[in-house]
Amino acid sequence: MSGGSLHQLKLHVGNATLREVSGLFSKGDPQVELSVDGQEPHKTETAKGTWEPVWNHTFDIMVGAQSEIEIKVVVKYRIIKNDMIVGTSILQMATLLSKHGDRLLQGGSVDQHLPLLDKRNETGRVFVTFRFTESVEALSDLMTGLDLASGSGANGSANTVAVAGEDDNLPTGWEVKYDASGRKYYVDHNTRVTTWVRPQPLPRNWEQRKDPRGRPYYVDHNTRTTTWQRPTAQNVSEFNAWRQQTSDNQEANRQNLANRYRRQDSRGGPATTEGAGPSTGEESLPPSWEKRVMDNGRTYFVNHESRTTQWEDPRIQIKHASVLPLPDGWEERYTNDGVKYYVDHNARKTTFQDPRVTMTSGSGASVPYERSYQWKFGQFRHMCGRASIQQGHIKICVSRTSVFEDSFNQIINVPAQDLRRRLFISFKGEEGLDYGGLAREWFFLLSHEMLNPMYCLFEYASKNNYSLQINPASYVNPHHLTYFKFVGRVIALALFHNKYIDKGFTLPFYKRILDKPLTMLDLKSVDEDFYNSLKWVKENDLEECDVELYFAHEFEVLGEVKVHELKPGGEDILVTAENKDEYINLMVGWRFTRGVSEQYTAFIQGFNEIVSVKWLQYFDERELEVMLVGIQDIDVQDWNMHTIYRNYKRTDKQIHWFWTFIKEISDEQRSRMLQFVTGTCRLPIGGFRELMGSNGPQKFCIEKVGKENWLPRSHTCFNRLDLPPYRSYNVLKEKLLLAIEETEGFGNE
Repeated sequence: MSGGSLHQLKLHVGNATLREVSGLFSKGDPQVELSVDGQEPHKTETAKGTWEPVWNHTFDIMVGAQSEIEIKVVVKYRIIKNDMIVGTSILQMATLLSKHGDRLLQGGSVDQHLPLLDKRNETGRVFVTFRFTESVEALSDLMTGLDLASGSGANGSANTVAVAGEDDNLPTGWEVKYDASGRKYYVDHNTRVTTWVRPQPLPRNWEQRKDPRGRPYYVDHNTRTTTWQRPTAQNVSEFNAWRQQTSDNQEANRQNLANRYRRQDSRGGPATTEGAGPSTGEESLPPSWEKRVMDNGRTYFVNHESRTTQWEDPRIQIKHASVLPLPDGWEERYTNDGVKYYVDHNARKTTFQDPRVTMTSGSGASVPYERSYQWKFGQFRHMCGRASIQQGHIKICVSRTSVFEDSFNQIINVPAQDLRRRLFISFKGEEGLDYGGLAREWFFLLSHEMLNPMYCLFEYASKNNYSLQINPASYVNPHHLTYFKFVGRVIALALFHNKYIDKGFTLPFYKRILDKPLTMLDLKSVDEDFYNSLKWVKENDLEECDVELYFAHEFEVLGEVKVHELKPGGEDILVTAENKDEYINLMVGWRFTRGVSEQYTAFIQGFNEIVSVKWLQYFDERELEVMLVGIQDIDVQDWNMHTIYRNYKRTDKQIHWFWTFIKEISDEQRSRMLQFVTGTCRLPIGGFRELMGSNGPQKFCIEKVGKENWLPRSHTCFNRLDLPPYRSYNVLKEKLLLAIEETEGFGNE
């Protein structure tokens, strides 16, 4: 209760900073509801689609010395009919008067940043200003009422806000003033503009300018670069750390890039090879075949005719196959050069691979499952070879300091057909002939620059996922579609010329390139909050939970809030148990295309000019990532050293078997294992000790879960492998191989 006489108080609500909510509830309209002593609340207008709302609304309320003011922030949704309470702040007038009574009674104003509380958790802060409009004489009984209240020993409620003054340290050239109503505003004497919102200073040595069209951009005098995005201390710090990390590890990155190409002339010692000629005590290999030995001692075989490699000895395969007839519908033929190939009249396809060898490669009662990545890669290289232009070359000369701009100006103006010629790369001011090394370095440097999120073409998938996706706000650059066509050409060039890029995209982005359907599970790696929201919708009865959803959703780009209808008239179509699945499927499809349809179309147009998507039909998204980004050398000792265990001990036999398995498998399979557990085949610069999870640094973890007949499960958000207590090494090996080769459907999350 207020107690005593009531007096008019002007309470001005300026702005607020609220804790952001993701997913379906990400784009609402915040509003302030204010009530005194439990009376009917007063309300502001809604601020459209922001978590940093500005209202600048003044309430005229009647209060006494013992009044209680409740300030509640709610979020209203145009598509969802339920309001969400962000938090509440309760202010006792007695507390306010005891600390600032003299200033208020003299007609002055008091500024507050009040915390908003939800179950004792702070969910944001709201900026308010208090001022009385009556004379000192008329307000004299307020202090009397305050003395009575303090004498009674009344205590504030648990949510009562402690009053604190505002620190008015402003950027250079800014000044705080008050208008005739006592409302605070800010004056920028640099640009001669005013604003209600408290300014945040630009980082050191940054400057805001405007282009001839009046659009603001920002100049970094430290690096002599510009950007459309307003810099903050946090993103500048992250960018500087990224640049420093790049500089410190440039030599290591180059060495790692060179190690991806396991060629004989790049090894420290010569590889053991065996040609087609006879060897002592051993049958000679078929023509065009070569035997090689890897650095770890494992033998493999190269077929120079079909440009493929395999682990199996072709002599053994041919022995088994030679006594078998060709399958029905197959025919053996020879090219004009005398090279044998096979025609499949059933599928109307040709191949250099003997179908009888494929049939007998498992030799036994049953053929075990085996990945055919090498075969797929060989087929893709064969198609690239057929499409390449052998005559002449395409010369690209760039400067190391402007590799992005120089490459863009040259590649975008060259006919796409000419880019299928041999690349000849040179760097200005440097002497050197490009026999492949300069091209590898050029792809590495160019991809490092063009995929940099500071250019606003791409963005990180999430706070803890540094894979890249298209930035919906890329249109701040009026020529962004041309740049996306350029990026598509460069990515296709890397595939066509068998080179690698420095950064990778999200797995759903690779699925879009391959024209494969996207599922709700694909959302988890790029927007876990959105995924959890859809999962909640799928698993709950909306009617029982009193939640109204419609076939429409809001999204925001650069402050502009738009409503997208998932189907015609979607704003008026209620989501029910019967159409819930349709709603989820439409939401998944829209989430991956919102605001980026034009950009993706330009990207895939440039991509198809060099490499036809049909050439990639045999690959899945993980294999495409490996082919584009490469297999990073994995240090098994570093992996072992930085692994933690739950319900297992390092000395347990299952753990010993696991590391034996990791040492035995190939680099490609180790990469698949890392991808299965962590979601990517890439490692941070610092190796396994710097692996990141959903809540920050998270080491690789093996946990004992399940029974012997269970398959392993992965939790990519936590870098955790659920490994059942298998009773033998052979069972563990079989289950792990099956899990990493068939990721979907085996409990991987």
